[in-house]
Amino acid sequence: MGSGSSTYRPKCIYLDIDGRIQKVIFSKYCNSRDIVDLFCIATGLPRNTTISLLTVDNCMVSIDPTMPANSESTPYKVRPVATGQLSDTKYISYLTFFPRVFNINELKTEVANHLAMLEKKVELEGLKVVEIEKCKSDIKKMREEMAARSTRTSCPCKYSFLDENKKLTPRRDVPSYPKYMLSQETIEALRKPTFDVWLWEPNEMLSCLEHMYHDLGLVKDFNINPITLKRWLLCIHDNYRNNPFHNFRHCFCVTQMMYSMISLSICISINARTELAVRYNDISPLENHHCAVAFQIITQPECNIFSNVTQEQFKRIRQGIITLILATDMARHAEILDSFKEKMDNFDYSNEEHVTCLKMVLIKCCDTSNEVRPMEVAEPWVDCLLEEYFMQSDREKSEGLPVAPFMDRDKVTKPTAQIGFLKFVLIPMFETVTKLFPEVDEVMLQPLWESRDRYEELKQLDDAMKEASYTYAELGDIFQSNIKFAQKFSE
Repeated sequence: MGSGSSTYRPKCIYLDIDGRIQKVIFSKYCNSRDIVDLFCIATGLPRNTTISLLTVDNCMVSIDPTMPANSESTPYKVRPVATGQLSDTKYISYLTFFPRVFNINELKTEVANHLAMLEKKVELEGLKVVEIEKCKSDIKKMREEMAARSTRTSCPCKYSFLDENKKLTPRRDVPSYPKYMLSQETIEALRKPTFDVWLWEPNEMLSCLEHMYHDLGLVKDFNINPITLKRWLLCIHDNYRNNPFHNFRHCFCVTQMMYSMISLSICISINARTELAVRYNDISPLENHHCAVAFQIITQPECNIFSNVTQEQFKRIRQGIITLILATDMARHAEILDSFKEKMDNFDYSNEEHVTCLKMVLIKCCDTSNEVRPMEVAEPWVDCLLEEYFMQSDREKSEGLPVAPFMDRDKVTKPTAQIGFLKFVLIPMFETVTKLFPEVDEVMLQPLWESRDRYEELKQLDDAMKEASYTYAELGDIFQSNIKFAQKFSE
């Protein structure tokens, strides 16, 4: 059984190198390239040299493991052909050899299948590519807007709200964004305050909003045409400005947080059709503008999601929307929260005034709820808000207008801004809501306490660094004084 291997002997080849005989021995397991390298080394040639072998009769010998053996009296002559490149013969030899080694046919099949899968994925993701291009266009427009601000004589966002009436008409036909099929994992995450709003593109957020309308029964209760709902959501999206903070993503955040609160059964007992009082006033210009734009969109038949309700129902809906939008004006924060606290001890769901006040507080919670979310989701919103504040204060400074201290980039830091907002606005408001809805405590109030503690630690670190910087400056002055004294003493 082992006789074949025991009688095997390595092959011996004799080479004639300028009259000198060189013996080369190699195993049958060597390939052609290995044998050529051995011959090159034996003759003192570079390893990448292409060579040919000639017999004493000047016949060419193939260099491979099956090449005929010779004797010392009949050595092969070595002739260099080229260095650093392959001859046509050797190239053809390699072409026939490599497929046997690497199974090229199987590899081609695998690559073809992979390419087909990628092409399918590109086709499915094609609409997202279009959306990305739209985002790039929006960013370009925003940069142009920022570059032009220095030449403006008045603030573009104060009291001139309806200068872009063309936006009130849907710019895109329906359906123009795909209805994404939300996975069960996404649906479950959408019901929680920890939902990461930064992971979603506008079209995906629109699909999530559609899901909320259907899941809450609004489409059924108000008999909303699904296509009209699409147009409504698209028109709302298109009428948002490209502000760093108050943009469509912020709109989605507020809506998703209210949806998560409803999912926590916080709003189960609220009567959604209670008639509410309307509050129009001069101290809420932005909020009144939002009301005006919202109802101008609704007046368009193709966007009127309330076209199938009665006139009396629409009157109640309109009053409720106006009341809640105006409640988001932070100038009314103390007024609304104090009124809610007065009703807490004897809160009555059958009392229209009590329920209205609760709705106002809940929309305020959602409007300012970013710090309820995980740190990696909440902190970018702080940067966006401060940037929007600083942009406004820079314009006001350039126009000689008074600047609010909390918007002045020369006076505000992230820790100081957030500590005050958390301690005096968010935490007291959510603590009050917790008394009525204990479900809020763990999922919403606890993150606020943690956020406050984190920003206080950051402030302490900032203060320590400022103090250290001041101390180093003092040491520098002392050091310079010592140098001057030493120089004077040496003189």
